[in-house]
Amino acid sequence: MTSSEVRVLVADDHAGFRAGLAALLATQPGLRLVGEARDGEEAVSRTLHLQPDVVLMDLGMPDVDGVTATRRILATSPHVAVLVLTMAAADDAVFDALRAGARGYLLKGADRAELLRAIQAVAAGEAIFGPEVARRLMHHFASAPTSPATPFPELSEREHEILELIARGLSNQAMADRLGIAPKTVRNHVSNIFGKLQVRDRAEAVVRARDAGLGDRRPGRV
Repeated sequence: MTSSEVRVLVADDHAGFRAGLAALLATQPGLRLVGEARDGEEAVSRTLHLQPDVVLMDLGMPDVDGVTATRRILATSPHVAVLVLTMAAADDAVFDALRAGARGYLLKGADRAELLRAIQAVAAGEAIFGPEVARRLMHHFASAPTSPATPFPELSEREHEILELIARGLSNQAMADRLGIAPKTVRNHVSNIFGKLQVRDRAEAVVRARDAGLGDRRPGRV
């Protein structure tokens, strides 16, 4: 290995796609495939163990999705560059990945030259987006209405809703009943909220939420 070699880990649940990327990387001087992951959980553990320079991250993986895996990877290895390579082109997917810390976002239809340039770019500290993603970003910011800043923009709409209920003092079960979702789903959202807000427990989350104007401070209100 040379000092200029970029070490790459591929995280995708499709074995054929991983094999294609492995074959492509094998032909490129300066790039080396150091590992593969079949899902988000494996991507997190293999990144921690192998410490690649770049992780090529699919979003639609089973169990732990690519956005959650990206957030967990960067919490322990902030020097690793995550380059999303996915079929998901929706605005929500793009912004969720960027909020999680992804440094680049390409669609799987990208040509080989574009992908190879993107790997080198994010390894060098640049942010890079495929043409379709860049157009979506430009359209979003050009058309976004001017409005007061929303507290905690890193949270999804559902996470905002749950944080509001946390600030009102509702338990996980009470939130599940009110929202019509499973308690396990609530627990997952609460865990994601704690991670995004960098708080240790519910009490800290309540303080952050109420300081931002969420919840109802009047006693007995839920």
